[in-house]
Amino acid sequence: MDVRIYQPAKNAMQSGHAKTNTWILEFNPIAAERADELMGWSGGGDTRKQLQMKFSSKENAITFAEKKNLSYEVKEPKARKLQIKNYADNFALDRII
Repeated sequence: MDVRIYQPAKNAMQSGHAKTNTWILEFNPIAAERADELMGWSGGGDTRKQLQMKFSSKENAITFAEKKNLSYEVKEPKARKLQIKNYADNFALDRII
């Protein structure tokens, strides 16, 4: 498997669902990272791990991977629960604590 295609999760600081409708195509690393002896930083010669491509739909990402003869894995996003909360519900008389 050369690439993985997924839809990113929303940020923990984000209450809405903005910017979560993109799909990302990301290359899998070819070689493991190694520690630099002098500085102690981790790195390697694989520059494909820095590449992250964004697509507007899953089908576009799959089409790109097939056109470039890349084997791919699609990770479907988890279903989101719809929670409707009202600020006024905090002060309801029949509120369960």
